[in-house]
Amino acid sequence: MKRTFMFDALKSAIDEEMEKDNKVCVLGEDVGHYGGSYKVTRDLHSKYGDLRVLDTPIAENSFTGLSIGAAITGLRPIIEGMNMSFLLLAFNQIANNAGMLRYTSGGNFQIPIVIRGPGGVGRQLGAEHSQRLEAYFQGIPGLKIIACSTPYNAKGLLKSAIRDNNPVIFFEHVLLYNLQEEIPDKEYLLPLDQAEIVRSGSDITIITYSRMRHHVMQACKELIKNKYNPEVIDLISLKPLDIKTIGKSIRKTHKVLIVEECMKTGGIAGEIIARINEEFFDELDSPIMRLSSQDIPTPYNGRLEEATVIHPNQIIKAVKEIIGEK
Repeated sequence: MKRTFMFDALKSAIDEEMEKDNKVCVLGEDVGHYGGSYKVTRDLHSKYGDLRVLDTPIAENSFTGLSIGAAITGLRPIIEGMNMSFLLLAFNQIANNAGMLRYTSGGNFQIPIVIRGPGGVGRQLGAEHSQRLEAYFQGIPGLKIIACSTPYNAKGLLKSAIRDNNPVIFFEHVLLYNLQEEIPDKEYLLPLDQAEIVRSGSDITIITYSRMRHHVMQACKELIKNKYNPEVIDLISLKPLDIKTIGKSIRKTHKVLIVEECMKTGGIAGEIIARINEEFFDELDSPIMRLSSQDIPTPYNGRLEEATVIHPNQIIKAVKEIIGEK
């Protein structure tokens, strides 16, 4: 076991897969000599050359389209969005090409491509750099959507995503890159379609993902002191949802709180609520509650930015409201 930053865990995953398979390549803005905006590709260009770690112009639609074409011919491109918000400029390529070509070609083409990079609400990065694009991509057929949350799952999930024959959108939270954790020295892979039971409990099911996992676990420390016993699920896979794990937990707790950094309107939580109501409505003892970010562009002002996202004290209050005082 070795204590590792999340950005280093991601770099290690890419390095190992590039070493194992010469079809794996990296494209994006400043991924080469600069090493990526958060140093996930640091020094890889000197090991693998400037053609396998390709610095591109600031033209997201162009290099995304180029990567999809490369994937069709048999390569396994990894696109780094300097900030995931910029990939809105490649939305047509991601939706109409990456997501659909396997279907519209009658299965003649596979698109083994990973689109990864930093997203989420950072520290005063402004509205255009604080996007949460998971809800934007949720409705596109053919995509898998992953949100890593720890150095351990970041590495195992990214390796699996690179080997997958489908297009994978891989979200990394900008405030988690410096998170440290012990991870195995030996190679490991994690499944792309399974949620993680972060904490077993019996009182309530708290469903979350990405950075909010850590806010939920902070809240749990206080809740446990007050005799509450929450079960915490980190979704990891936002598409497809691991509804089996969610349902198993609901049959045990019969109460649900969803905590997300996504916007409330059209957010991931809305889809989860719909699925739970369709499949497990009779298991619920109370209405599902969701805590989501404000439906506004993220302010640049630090205090206003803090006010737009969910914090542990709000999670504690919501759990007490659903269960009642102990």
